[in-house]
Amino acid sequence: MTGILPSYQRFVNGVPVPSISRRSFRLREKYLIISVLLTFGIVWLGALFYLPEFKSSTSVNDSVYNVYKRIQKAGPELLMPPPLAQNEVGDFPVVGIARHGEGGDDPHVVEDRNRLQAKIDEDMGMKVLERPQFDVAPSGSSSRGPSKPPVDAIEEPALGNNAANKNVSPSNQKVDSSVQKYVIPALDPGTDVDVRHKRDTVKEMMRHAWNNYKLYAWGKNELKPMSKRAHLTSVFGGGDLGATIVDGMDTLYIMGMMDEFREGRDWIADHFHINEIDTDLSVFETTIRFVGGLLSCYALTGDMVFRDKAAEVADALLPAFDTPTGIPYALINPSNKVNRQYHWAGANSILSEVGTLHMEFTYLSEVTGNDIYRQKVDRIRDVLHNIQKPEGLYPNYINPRTGMWGQRHTSLGALGDSFYEYLLKAWLVTNNEDEQARMMFDEAMQPALDKMLRTSPSGLSYLAEVKYGRVYEEKMDHLSCFAGGMFALASTTLQNTLSDRYMDVAKKLTHTCHEAYARADTKLSPEAFRFSGAAEARAMKSNEKMYLLRPETFESYFILWRLTKDQKYRDWGWEAVQALEKHCRVEGGYTGLVNVYHPTPLGDDVQQSFFLAETLKYLYLLFSDDSLLPLEEWVFNTEAHPFPVKDRNPLYRAAPKPPLLVHEDNRL
Repeated sequence: MTGILPSYQRFVNGVPVPSISRRSFRLREKYLIISVLLTFGIVWLGALFYLPEFKSSTSVNDSVYNVYKRIQKAGPELLMPPPLAQNEVGDFPVVGIARHGEGGDDPHVVEDRNRLQAKIDEDMGMKVLERPQFDVAPSGSSSRGPSKPPVDAIEEPALGNNAANKNVSPSNQKVDSSVQKYVIPALDPGTDVDVRHKRDTVKEMMRHAWNNYKLYAWGKNELKPMSKRAHLTSVFGGGDLGATIVDGMDTLYIMGMMDEFREGRDWIADHFHINEIDTDLSVFETTIRFVGGLLSCYALTGDMVFRDKAAEVADALLPAFDTPTGIPYALINPSNKVNRQYHWAGANSILSEVGTLHMEFTYLSEVTGNDIYRQKVDRIRDVLHNIQKPEGLYPNYINPRTGMWGQRHTSLGALGDSFYEYLLKAWLVTNNEDEQARMMFDEAMQPALDKMLRTSPSGLSYLAEVKYGRVYEEKMDHLSCFAGGMFALASTTLQNTLSDRYMDVAKKLTHTCHEAYARADTKLSPEAFRFSGAAEARAMKSNEKMYLLRPETFESYFILWRLTKDQKYRDWGWEAVQALEKHCRVEGGYTGLVNVYHPTPLGDDVQQSFFLAETLKYLYLLFSDDSLLPLEEWVFNTEAHPFPVKDRNPLYRAAPKPPLLVHEDNRL
């Protein structure tokens, strides 16, 4: 029998002689085997001691569970049962105890069985894989869903005092019932039946969007309504930040959807921990959606959980402000506090981002009594106020290390838009105390309108983009359509030499934005539209033809309706509602569109969190009475989260200031 090691035939004078099988490895073969074994050993030791999932864990069970969560993000088709749950029993943690349903079935076995059946159904019927319904309650340690199963029929509380004054509290915490809450005013009994129907339609849209998010992506940031699973590549990544929950909470509240509001509140209280997120977050997006959304809920309810969570988020962002000028970096990792800029922006920060933090950070200082947040944004304001403006314009890029402008590109759309919005709204929300903000707004608008406001051959007004003082592109972003509402507010809140021009511009820009909707086959606007040659208010490039469920035009409809009572703004809003229902509504929620000029467009399979926070909120308010969030008492941040106006709104909730101590010699 031949040995397992190689043997060789020997010859002497051309005559074969018997060979002797080798009994050992050659030296180089020994080295090779030892190298392979050492490699496996090093990899194993590295995985054990240096992977963050193991290094940061306090127990083997925690480590395995963290690894499982990371693998789980690879997709819903991994039928990998989770490790044993870790629950608290008495005063001691007990590993390996899983709570099951009354029937005693293991929920993980039932889940795998249902998933396997769904996969079989998919292969047989070639249909989209749906998340199965579970016949047992989820494990007590699960944080992926609400405590009660999702339902389609939601029992609505009565409007008025009963709806607004219900205590919003989880099962294990209590909220002081004496705290004043925002009372949702009942709809005027004389309201037209048709208007009631339109308002109820928007509310039903919110219910459809929320319930499907709850069913397929609870705790994740956004929903893929066509795939019926979580959207893991959103602006906030695949972490469990619940962006849709936080962003949509105040919309639920003002619509009177209190059961859903309590579910969201419980999740925020128990599972929202931003410092555990190990991914880069946008300082701007995190501020307007999370800090803004939480502060809005605090103003509406007085629930301290929202205020404290807002402070937790802001504290996680503060290291981004540690620059020579105080202008923050664009991105921060809350886990390791590492900051960086967008790669496409080079060393620069973005004007619309650094200039759109003032409302949230200032109000957070007001309600917490901690002045650190106000100091951060006041320093940004000082830099922008004192820096030289080329031809009176604010370029879109600024270097946070040198405080110098980057590219001389100016826009009232992407990269610039909300900076100007916050100059006006910082003045409004302080009840006109922030005079510097209003002065900067008026000074910026005069050269901006002179250089950027254009009129097409057919008479459509639009805001072009400027580079080095000259028109760069005859193009207007959908993002710029907020400007109609902004100029209308500027016109009616302060009478000066610019008031009439502001209102005229507001109406003309909003009309142009409506034309962008009306000229599309779907009656929904593209992401950007151009005014060149024969094309007016139409997108020309493929990447401009999409509709991302954006709200800016509806914001202008709402504000102009409140200020002018012109019926066309409600009519235009209802046209948009019908278009959303026809083209964007799918079984699993609402999707954006790839091409608004196609009669049967494809969906982009993303239900944006701002669809619940802004789009549906503005449409609902458009068909509501003026008594619901009156503009004299509330100012909306750029994510449509309402903030109370200081000294006008009793829900401002400023923290009591510490008393001044006066010494005997009259020193403070």
